[in-house]
Amino acid sequence: MSIDQLRSYAAARPGVAAVWLTVCVGAFCLALEAVFPWLIGWPSVLELPASDWIGAGVTAVLETVKPVARGFSYLMDFPMFWTNALLVGTPWPITIGCVTALGWYIGGLRLAALGGIGLSLVLASGYWTESMNTLALVAVSVPLALLLGGMIGILAYENARVRSAVLATLDVMQTVPTFAYLTPLLLLFGFGPVVGLVASAIYAAPPMARNVLLGLERVDPDIKDAAVMSGGTRFQQLFLVEIPSATTQIMVGVNQCLMAALSMVIIAAVIGGFDDIGWEVLLTMRKAQFGQSFLAGLVIVVFAIVIDRMSGALTQARRKRHDRRGLYLILGLTVAAMVLLWQRLPATADFALFDPLASYVDQSLGNFTAQNGAALDAFKNVLVFFIFLPLRIGLDNAVLSFTWGFQWTPMMSFAFYACAAVLAASLVWCERALAGGLLLVAALVLETGISELPWPFVLMGVGALGWMAGGRKLALSVVLMLLAILLSGLWERALLSLYLSGVAVVACAGLGGALGLLAAASPMAWRVLRPVCDMLQTIPLFVFLIPVLMFFQIGEFSAFLAICAYAIVPMIRYTQHGLTTTPPELLDAATTSGATAWQTMWDVRVPYAVPTILLGLNQTILYAFAMLVIAALIGTTGLGQSIFLALGQADVGLGITAGAAMAMLALIADRLVQGFAEERRKALGL
Repeated sequence: MSIDQLRSYAAARPGVAAVWLTVCVGAFCLALEAVFPWLIGWPSVLELPASDWIGAGVTAVLETVKPVARGFSYLMDFPMFWTNALLVGTPWPITIGCVTALGWYIGGLRLAALGGIGLSLVLASGYWTESMNTLALVAVSVPLALLLGGMIGILAYENARVRSAVLATLDVMQTVPTFAYLTPLLLLFGFGPVVGLVASAIYAAPPMARNVLLGLERVDPDIKDAAVMSGGTRFQQLFLVEIPSATTQIMVGVNQCLMAALSMVIIAAVIGGFDDIGWEVLLTMRKAQFGQSFLAGLVIVVFAIVIDRMSGALTQARRKRHDRRGLYLILGLTVAAMVLLWQRLPATADFALFDPLASYVDQSLGNFTAQNGAALDAFKNVLVFFIFLPLRIGLDNAVLSFTWGFQWTPMMSFAFYACAAVLAASLVWCERALAGGLLLVAALVLETGISELPWPFVLMGVGALGWMAGGRKLALSVVLMLLAILLSGLWERALLSLYLSGVAVVACAGLGGALGLLAAASPMAWRVLRPVCDMLQTIPLFVFLIPVLMFFQIGEFSAFLAICAYAIVPMIRYTQHGLTTTPPELLDAATTSGATAWQTMWDVRVPYAVPTILLGLNQTILYAFAMLVIAALIGTTGLGQSIFLALGQADVGLGITAGAAMAMLALIADRLVQGFAEERRKALGL
C-alpha cells in the first residue's frame, strides 16, 4: 500500500488508523523497554518542580493578601457567632416547630411531617448542638454563595465577551477536588470554622451561577421585547422582568447551592476547629466507633433530605399555596407548648435515645465480623488478587505462586500477546479492523497494568480517542493536559488515580446500565429504584465511607465500594431516562414491523438513547473523581492521597498541583465523553 493510499484510508476511517497507531506505539515501547527504560517511566531529571514553583508563587500572593483575608475572617466571625448562638440557644421545640411550619407553608402536610419528624430524629440522636453548629455554617455560607453565584451568572449573561471565560472557569471549579479548596484557604484564614464557610461559599457558587445564566437565557424573547418596548432601563428590564421570569430555574440553583454547601462544610471538618456533625463523623470513624459514626452520618442524611426536599419544592413552577392559617396554628401550638413545658423542658443532651442502638450496632458488627470475617476477607482478596491487582500492575507482576498457584513468566507474556495477535488478525480478516486494534490495546493494558503503562502509549491512546471524539482540536488539548501532568512529576500518581476511578466507572457503567435497563423495562422496578437513587444523591460524600469501613476496614477495596455507591446513580437515572423517552413514531414503526418488546428495546430504544446514556457515563466519571479524593481518608493512593497529605502539611504547592492534575483528568474524560455523545446525536439527527 502506498503513502497516498494510507493517507486516504486514514482520512476515511480515522478511528481505525488512530487505534492501530496506538498499538504500534505500545509495541515499540515494550520492544525497546530494556534498551530505553525512559520509554516506560519519564526521567525524573526532566520533571519540572511545578509544586515548588506554584507553592512559592501562590504563597507569596497569599501572604500579600493574608491581612485582608484575616480581616474578612474577623468580620465573618460576627455573623458566625450570632447565627450559631441563635440556633444553639433557641429552645429545641421552637426550632422544630418553625421547620414544621415552614414545611407546611412550602409543601403542605407531607413536607411539614418531613421537617417535624426529621428534626425530632436529630434531637433524639443526641447530636442537636453539633447539628446546629453545622446548620450555622450552612446558614452563613449559602447567602454568600448565592450572592457570588448570582453576580457571576448575571455578568456572564450581560457580557458575551466574558461568558466563555466564565463558563470555562466554572467547569474548572466544579472539577477541582473539594480538598484542594481547603489548602490555600487554610493558609489564608487559619484553622477554624471560617475556612469551611469560605470554602463552602466558593464550592457552592458555580451551580448557582450556571442556573442563573441558564434561566436568563431561557426567558421568552416576547417577554424581553415587551420589557424593552415599555421603555424601562436595562437595570429595570433585568431585575423587574427577566430575573422574575427566570425564578423557577434560579430556584433550582438555590437547591443545588444548598446541597453543595452542606456537603462542603462536612468535608471542611477534616481541618477541625469546630464542634460540628462532620467532625463528629470523622472522630468516631478514626476511633472505629462505627455505631456512633453511623448515627452521626444518619443525622447528616436527615439534614440533607430535609433541605433538599424543602428547597426542591420551591423549584416547582406551579407550587400550591397552602393556607397560612395552618402556619400560624403550628407556630401557636409551638409557643403554647413552650409556655406549658418551660420549667420541665429537657435539655438536648438528655436525648441520646439512640445510644443503645449505636452500642447494639457496634456489638452486632463485632459479632458479625468475628463469625464472617474470614468470608469477607476471602471475598475481598479474590477480587483484589484476581481483578484489581492485574489491572493495576499487570499480569506479569500480579500472577504469583501464593495467589494464583503459578508464577507468570516471559514465555507466558509471549504466548499471551501471540494469542491476542492471532485474534486481532482474525478480526481484521473479517473486516473488523477497529475491534482488532482495540483487542490488542486491551491486551497490552492487561499484561502491563494501568499504573505501569508507557507514557507514549498513554499519550497516543488518549490523543487517538480525542481525534475520534472531536477531531484535531480536542486531540491536541487532551494531549497537552496529559503532558502537563507528565512534566509536573505526578504521572505515577495520576495513573493510580486513573486505575481506581476507571475500575469503579466500569463497574458503575455495567451495574448501573443494567439497573437502568431494568427500570426502563419495568415501572415497578423504577418505583423501587427511584427513592433509593434520590436518597443516594442527597447523602454527602463523607457518609459513604461509613458502611464500607464497617465491613471491609481501611483499604483500596473499601474506597472502590464507596466510589461505586456514590457514582452509580447518574448511570441508572440517565439510562432509564434515555430508554423511556424514545419518540412515539419510532416505537409505532417498530410495533408495525412486528418487533417484540425486547427487539424494540435493543434495536430502537437503546440506539436512540446512546447520547443520553453517554451523558450519564460522563456524570459517573466526574462523580468518581470527586469521591476519589474523599476516599483518600481510608487509605487510597494516587492524586487523592497527595491532596489529602498536602492539606495536613499545609503544602499549598502540592495541593494545588495535585488538585489541578485531578481536574485535568476529569476534564479530559468529560470532553471525550461529550465528544462521542455529540457525534452520536449528529448521527441520529438530533
